[in-house]
Amino acid sequence: MLNLTTVMIGSEDPKTLTEFYTKVLGEPAWQDGGFVGWQAGSGTLMIGAHSEVKGRNDTPGRIIVNFETPDVQAEFERIKGLGATVEHEPYQPDAAQKFWLGTFEDPDGNLFQLASPMPAH
Repeated sequence: MLNLTTVMIGSEDPKTLTEFYTKVLGEPAWQDGGFVGWQAGSGTLMIGAHSEVKGRNDTPGRIIVNFETPDVQAEFERIKGLGATVEHEPYQPDAAQKFWLGTFEDPDGNLFQLASPMPAH
C-alpha cells in the first residue's frame, strides 16, 4: 500500500513561492538545504529550486493541489484578500451535494484549490 505524503513544487524562484505560501499556510514547519515545507493535515507541501524548471507553468491544470477546508468560502475570501490570483470563484460541481471548490494560481502559475471535505461514498 502506498501513502502520499508530500507534494513538491519545483521553481526557478523558490523564494517568491515560499513567501506566497507562507502567507497562505503560515510559517513553514521546516526549512533545510534550500527546501521549505508546510504540514497541511497529514500531507506536506514542499518548495525548492529545480534545475529543470524555468519560468511560469505553461500547463497549470496538469496537477492541481487541493487543500481541504470545511468553509471554502471563508478561506477563499481570506486567501483572495492576501492578493492571490483567482482562477475560479467557489462553485459546486454538483449542486445536489454540499461540495465546494475554489481555485487560485500561485506566482509560478501552478493551480491550487480549496475543497470541501469529500462526501462519503
